[in-house]
Amino acid sequence: MSSVAVATSSQLAADAAQEVAADGGNAVDCALAASLLTMNTEPGVCALAGSAFITIWPAGNDPVTIDGNVSVPGKGLADDERRGGAVSVSMEYGGGVETLVGTGSVAVPGSLAALQHAWKRYGSAHWGSIFAPSIRAVRDGFPLPSACRYYLGYSGDSVFGRSVDGHTALHRADGTLCDSGEAIRIPHLADTLTAIAAEGAELFYQGELADRISDHCRAGGGAMTKLDLTSYQAIERRPLMADMGNWRIATNPPPAVGGAVLAAMLMACRDIEGTAWNREQLHKLIESQRACLDFRKRNLDLAEDVGAEAAKLIAAATSGRLLSRWSSASTVHTSVVDDNGMGCAITASSGYGSGEMPAGTGLWLNNCLGEIELNRRGLDAGPPGARLPSNMAPCVARNGDAVLAAGSPGADRITTALQQFLINHLQFQMPLQKAIAHPRVHIDTSGMDVRLMAEPGFDLPVTDLPVHEYEELVMYFGGVGAAVLSDDNELACAADPRREGGTCIYRG
Repeated sequence: MSSVAVATSSQLAADAAQEVAADGGNAVDCALAASLLTMNTEPGVCALAGSAFITIWPAGNDPVTIDGNVSVPGKGLADDERRGGAVSVSMEYGGGVETLVGTGSVAVPGSLAALQHAWKRYGSAHWGSIFAPSIRAVRDGFPLPSACRYYLGYSGDSVFGRSVDGHTALHRADGTLCDSGEAIRIPHLADTLTAIAAEGAELFYQGELADRISDHCRAGGGAMTKLDLTSYQAIERRPLMADMGNWRIATNPPPAVGGAVLAAMLMACRDIEGTAWNREQLHKLIESQRACLDFRKRNLDLAEDVGAEAAKLIAAATSGRLLSRWSSASTVHTSVVDDNGMGCAITASSGYGSGEMPAGTGLWLNNCLGEIELNRRGLDAGPPGARLPSNMAPCVARNGDAVLAAGSPGADRITTALQQFLINHLQFQMPLQKAIAHPRVHIDTSGMDVRLMAEPGFDLPVTDLPVHEYEELVMYFGGVGAAVLSDDNELACAADPRREGGTCIYRG
């Protein structure tokens, strides 16, 4: 029986991981259980029919990243049949968001395929026991998290009112939106999860659920076909590796872009020394973000060959050329390590949500094809089966016998949040909680003008950028969760004070 340390997005999810650990599960089993629970109990923020990346590094073996990212739908359809069913929605959320919802925004889900692949390869607990906490939570009802309620305040009707069952789950009998802490019961979801626990992911990709999902999308004019689902496979990839001092960090490789941007930002800051930030170091941090995020926007987001462009970015960062050119969410994450030296980091997303829930399934479908700021090609995102762009960058790092699992939700703030956490903890050697809670900066490239966003507590360097400084730590800057096994076999974990989070240490 393993001892484990868990950092995840809610205490309910941390308790699920602890339950699986007590049942004999290892770090991977516990991470899967926690991730499943977050996907099914954080409506609006995430959902099972979305995407996930899983980075695993067993002691004595090579690391691997399991790519369960969403892919472009439309296999078996003519080109003119692949661009319908999407509806544009504008929300005031996050200062203003425009996204596409409806059946045409739905990409082929990969989360469940990735979770089952990881379990078959590395798990030790029974498949059904990994699902048990989620089944119980959705059957009994779970409290609506405050982060979900905040987003649903903008999207509860315009997005999540599109399906009868979905609207019923989130609204009271009088039609008003449920408040934080109120019990949420999603019709049919417990039965769906029970069936997947009994029959495996094949039910979702090849069986009755696949029929319901594809039929629903095609009836609404979307491009998802049964062939898209039956042909979907999770892919094992060799992680992208970055060095920081004596630590080796494994993270998400291309065709996802998050890991490449993170690795480049870390390499650009590899000579930062000391125990705290000063103006000179902050200047280098800010310029590394500015250069990398600009490179991403100009080169990576629309690249035909993401791997080749990512290699150019990392080579520029390694050589020092990267900074010389600058003179002038919805995601959830779980990190778990165990005392056998296994580290597992899982980041998952369903975009802003399509609002679509095929009747009788309880499954909200993603809108990743319609997430315009990330998938800049829109509905014409590439040939069917191609993976969509992703910011997600789950990391596992090693230094001798020590192992660290870390990651963050937060759209394009995923990479900048992780960059600063890793520098704080691995280079400045701040304690885990302090490294996570430390103020952050982020270069915002989302609008017409590039801006420096900052939390209070920094002596900021002089910059030509407009600066927006918040009065307190805010969820905008991500929500890092990390778990570590030290070289003297001590377990520790911490969650970000910017978001609701949950942690546990179980000693087997």
